Amino acid sequence: MTEERLGKLSAEELRATVLSRLGAPDPEVLAGPAPGVDVGVLRVAPGVVMAVTTDPVFVMPELGWERAAWFAVHILASDAATSGLPLRAMTVDLNLPPDLSDEDLHTLWDTYSAACADLGIAIVTGHTARYAGCAWPMVGGATCIALGPENGYITTSMARPGDRVLVTKGAAIEATALFAAAYGDRLAAVVGAPAVAAARDLLGSMTVVPEARIAAGCGVRDDGVTAMHDATEGGVLGGLLEIAEASRVGMVVERGSIPVRPEVRAVCDAAGMDPYASISEGTLLLTARPAHVQRVLSALHNAGIDAAEVGEVLPESSGRTLVVDGRYRPLAHPGPDPFWAAYAAWADGP
Repeated sequence: MTEERLGKLSAEELRATVLSRLGAPDPEVLAGPAPGVDVGVLRVAPGVVMAVTTDPVFVMPELGWERAAWFAVHILASDAATSGLPLRAMTVDLNLPPDLSDEDLHTLWDTYSAACADLGIAIVTGHTARYAGCAWPMVGGATCIALGPENGYITTSMARPGDRVLVTKGAAIEATALFAAAYGDRLAAVVGAPAVAAARDLLGSMTVVPEARIAAGCGVRDDGVTAMHDATEGGVLGGLLEIAEASRVGMVVERGSIPVRPEVRAVCDAAGMDPYASISEGTLLLTARPAHVQRVLSALHNAGIDAAEVGEVLPESSGRTLVVDGRYRPLAHPGPDPFWAAYAAWADGP
């Protein structure tokens, strides 16, 4: 029996199976699918583009229907917001377990719709059904659309040498919050109730929409931010490498400058997860032109969002380096995200 493989396909697998077969060519596609690129960009009128992202509808009943639905919306909206364009619309396909009650479905959808409305997103089409074989947390898929001027979008392929690398909130936000929500009682016996409470409080931080809007508001491309990326699977280190690969640049990153909150450290240690490599929806990775870095950092801090400068973008020939305790090592992809295996292992007990 082959070993079960969880999480996203590797960049190599994507290139071998998906990226060489992308349907009909279209010159209006300005940014197509690529490893580490959060959005596709399509020109829809002269000077107007649509940034599009697609993800599973990820619903964790353990969070409670309201929180689970809010998070499901923000997973999608976060990726679309990294384009720097205003959020506009969403399509939603729900393939639900047969045992979901009408009452719970109403609660789930009411919150989903309200979360979209709060972000200015219209739900324009979809599909909703119960099917045998469907199970939480992956219960369908959805597409989020942002719309705006052609000179106002950015992608992870637009970082340039000389840019500074910024990180918001710190590492492993999502992994920590979801672990605490699912296994809080058992975690408390290991890390203490205060750490679990602080970890659960991170649930409301599992979005990058606020900071992406703030950063884009400071200016994009030559006027400020050149790339934004949501640190999902592979965590901060995986996300930073994805920016470097998508932009074909080098990078040097000081691991010690990447914030790791005390509750994150405690939960990751207990679960056996590397915080720097663990899924971190809610952590925004940015590159910005040097002249605008302090303006971006100040805008984030003034909004109450923690942010830190952690590295620099270099020419590709300079390589990609991670500095750990003064020692230099390659900035390499960490491999399968440790969250999935740890989460599955704890389902049967730590």
